[in-house]
Amino acid sequence: MKLKLDLHDIYNRGQDIDRAAPLVEIIPGKGSGQLKKHVLKFLEQKEIKAKYHRVEKDSKNFGRVFIHFRW
Repeated sequence: MKLKLDLHDIYNRGQDIDRAAPLVEIIPGKGSGQLKKHVLKFLEQKEIKAKYHRVEKDSKNFGRVFIHFRW
């Protein structure tokens, strides 16, 4: 599977890119929780963790994870 984020509309405006994605929502689904565990384990890798500020698990929906970026 490939994830796609199209930034063409703001490619040459650096500040707009910074504001374009301060928060990413990942939806691994509710299921058994294995996919969510895999996503969280990936996000804990040192080189990945350095790119974001914090991970928030949605308290109202077990099947969602929010990644907050540092800008």
